[in-house]
Amino acid sequence: MSTQNQRSAFPALLLLFSSLCISVYSQTTISPSPYFSFGKGLGIISPDSLFMLNIRFRMQNRAAFSTVSDTDLTIDQVEARVRRLRLRFDGFIYTPKLYYLIQLAFTRADMDFDDTSFPNIVRDAMVIYSVNKHFSIGLGQTKLPGNRQRVNSSGDLQLADRSIVNSTFNIDRDFGAQFYYNNHLNGFYYVLRAAISTGEGRNITASDRGLAYTGRLELLPFGQFTNGGDYYEGDLAREPKPKVSLGTTYSNNQNTLRTGGQTGRFLYQPRDIETFMIDFIFKYNGWAFESEFLRRNTGDQNPITEDVNDNERHVYVGHGENYQTSYLFRNNFEVVGRYSRVRPNSEIQQLEEEVKQYTFGLNKYIRGHRLKLQADLTYEQNIWLQDTNPDLNRWLVRFQIEAGI
Repeated sequence: MSTQNQRSAFPALLLLFSSLCISVYSQTTISPSPYFSFGKGLGIISPDSLFMLNIRFRMQNRAAFSTVSDTDLTIDQVEARVRRLRLRFDGFIYTPKLYYLIQLAFTRADMDFDDTSFPNIVRDAMVIYSVNKHFSIGLGQTKLPGNRQRVNSSGDLQLADRSIVNSTFNIDRDFGAQFYYNNHLNGFYYVLRAAISTGEGRNITASDRGLAYTGRLELLPFGQFTNGGDYYEGDLAREPKPKVSLGTTYSNNQNTLRTGGQTGRFLYQPRDIETFMIDFIFKYNGWAFESEFLRRNTGDQNPITEDVNDNERHVYVGHGENYQTSYLFRNNFEVVGRYSRVRPNSEIQQLEEEVKQYTFGLNKYIRGHRLKLQADLTYEQNIWLQDTNPDLNRWLVRFQIEAGI
């Protein structure tokens, strides 16, 4: 190519290079990076602010031992496992009024495997629309508005696990529609929650003809707790003024097919289950006290079901009570005491014993409930009210590490 031709081609090449630079710059400015935040998990917000994703995880690693009896301290059972391992996603879609929640579980105990014989990974899958600052409507699978200890996250507990009262009588998770309303009158706050659900629990593909109806009322006469302290155990906020919450729940699960309504093994015939709950929380200056009373019945129906071979499965009808108190020291060590009792009704006293537990716990909070060390000692009494089997008393020891974001 001649020198003259090279000179004539140079402006064209310069114009092409400039166009490419402008195009790349334009694409960069049109597609900016998403925004990241770190608070309660890792947050990602789209550049147009129409989508938000928050990612959290947590795990509980536990070692536990139980003795043969209260006099024979030989180790009878050993529990050494990842008790919980969960991944949670939440955020909004197109508008902050449309909130979603997804929670997945990855351990056998969290999958409901022993009762359903399949890996039940999905714990929560919920979409909630906020009509206004007081009223919201949700559809999907999540916790029902049951007793306080069940509504609290298992990551926000003072002891390694919930009480035997909760494990026996709680109504757990279900699929359906839920309604939330909160307001106040001159500093007197109240919360109303209701649910209409299938009554069969998590991820059941076939449902019966009956539904479950659940309603809950919470009263906070001295105002709201600091940082939502009525939904986690212990007074980590060291409330400067006394705070109280009184809650009550009623659930009517019609024609259910499981021993616990939404939980447990499958019955041989359907039953109607009524559950009544009342709970109380008090917190002030590092002190915390909570109590619960739960009762379950099957109305006029026999709680025991049978198959054609006379095998039996039954609904645990009866009542339970739980009392728990604690004090948080300035160095973030906490001492906890708990008394729990479950007592079966006369119809099933030949099948179920009365159980009492006396528990003392010691916690060290490193970063609140997100990172903590927990240890507790329990004395358990198993009393057969109809002398069906010999009574048994034993000791249980648990140590647990909770870690998450």
